[in-house]
Amino acid sequence: MDVVGACFGRTGTKSLKMALEMLGFGPCHHMYELSVNPAQLPFWQAAAQGDLPDWSKVFAEYKACVDWPSARFWREIADYFPDAKVLMTVRDEESWIDSVHRTIYPLLRDREQASESEQRQRREMSWELIARQTFDERLDDRDHAMSVYRDFMAEVQRTIAPERLLAYRVGDGWEPLCAFLGVDVPDEPFPMTNTSSEFRARHLPGG
Repeated sequence: MDVVGACFGRTGTKSLKMALEMLGFGPCHHMYELSVNPAQLPFWQAAAQGDLPDWSKVFAEYKACVDWPSARFWREIADYFPDAKVLMTVRDEESWIDSVHRTIYPLLRDREQASESEQRQRREMSWELIARQTFDERLDDRDHAMSVYRDFMAEVQRTIAPERLLAYRVGDGWEPLCAFLGVDVPDEPFPMTNTSSEFRARHLPGG
């Protein structure tokens, strides 16, 4: 593991996943991986119940991780891979919670309506790790959610040595990311994807 993401969802994590893979830090683990690699789900279901997995097995095929569900365990994962650099994605908190309420929260809230058993299990696991354990089942409360987000960022900055950490906005593009990781800036444009409208079109009926 070369890069550990302290990255709440809806902070540009899908774009960052693609960027890291373009830079050679791939595959990069992201919530998306649980839908294409079903063998991942039991690890995170166990973790959600307090039975932390062997991180070397969870990430055996990966060089980086961003987004949920790994964001719930950023500290444990960073400790397990002490030589990995840590990326913390940053987004304006008002914009972030607006995006969460348009995308992730409806899926978690209506998790029992998922049409497939495996999809429902993923959403149940996500509800436990995100809505319950991280936001105390108050993800619908804007002020509370933004307070949790602020506290999270402050805790990451208190915990991780400055030389190991980059607080990063995906809108800043390649330069700060490549400088932090010690790699050349690619000729290709920085990937920007998974907007709220794109997310809703994929996952939410009538989105």
